[in-house]
Amino acid sequence: MISSLLHATKKLLRLFTRPMKSDKGRGGVIVQPYRGYGSHKEAFVMGRVFRQPGTGRQWVEGGTTRDLVDVARRVIRHGVRDARVIMRLGDAQTIVRSDRDGYFYAHIDINHSLPTDRVWHTASLEVISEKDAISTTTEVYIPPADTDLIVISDIDDTVMYTGVANKLTMLYRLFMEKAQRRTAFPGVAAFYQALHGGVEGDRQRPMLYVSRGPWCLYEMLDLFFNLNRIPVGPILFLREWGLRLSRPWPRRAEDHKSGVIRNMLGLYADLPFILIGDSGQRDPEIYTQIVKRYPERVRAIYIRKVDKDPKRDAAIERLAAEVSHTGCQLVLAHSSLHMAEHARMHGYISAEGLEAVREAQ
Repeated sequence: MISSLLHATKKLLRLFTRPMKSDKGRGGVIVQPYRGYGSHKEAFVMGRVFRQPGTGRQWVEGGTTRDLVDVARRVIRHGVRDARVIMRLGDAQTIVRSDRDGYFYAHIDINHSLPTDRVWHTASLEVISEKDAISTTTEVYIPPADTDLIVISDIDDTVMYTGVANKLTMLYRLFMEKAQRRTAFPGVAAFYQALHGGVEGDRQRPMLYVSRGPWCLYEMLDLFFNLNRIPVGPILFLREWGLRLSRPWPRRAEDHKSGVIRNMLGLYADLPFILIGDSGQRDPEIYTQIVKRYPERVRAIYIRKVDKDPKRDAAIERLAAEVSHTGCQLVLAHSSLHMAEHARMHGYISAEGLEAVREAQ
């Protein structure tokens, strides 16, 4: 038990301090971009600019002492306000400034043709703050021109069992349990792979994930998706909590999720959507309001049943009836297989995809 705990602790330290390694202990300004997304007309990249202290001496790379020093550096680093961020994607360029917490949100209009042989494109970022100037890159997901469907999924209690807003619970599941078996719902990876591939198997549909957790959990979620082979990337929409004395709480998760979905409906204006959530929060209500506001844009809503309250089931069934006239079907599902069977019946995934989900249950 002690050996397992030490091993888990070391893994946690490596993950937690990963963003600190890029400066090789020198300190100063660093930029942490997140994976971007877009269409063949426009793209978006979010990130944060930090100032962090140096290590003060040459510590051995990869050693526990260096990791502990980097933990301290991460705790006391702070966002850099008003940093100038220059983003380039192909021949297009835009310039933005970081906000009071160091976050930046870059929108770039694409007025030239991007390569059509890939969906991930490299964006370069140059960050200028006071006397510091640093450069980095990030990946931007642009779906193929023949994309036929967009999938937006909640994470907490929809993809993984629990706790993206509860760091201790999530870290325990990631590092103390076998992640492939215990952190993701059975069959969820196979189902999402099937949705990503479509009936043909190679559609490369955008898979967009929304969480109520803060951006500081980005690396942990990235590891979770990679461990469980959940496509694609992933592209994550977390929340900028920005806690301060004048606002000691984050904005409501419902507003965050609804806002993300509305933005995606605008970005991919010609495409239908599938929305996936769970019964434990307000996903059914949020998604129903989206369907009412944008009728005929949502093909299906899959709600994973995670409670045992018959009153909740009845409430969700009433919501399903409210949206049925729009052509959208709201499905309260007991498992990933239940979702996959409906998706196969309506032509959203392949027969092979359904069989993969069945085998993974």
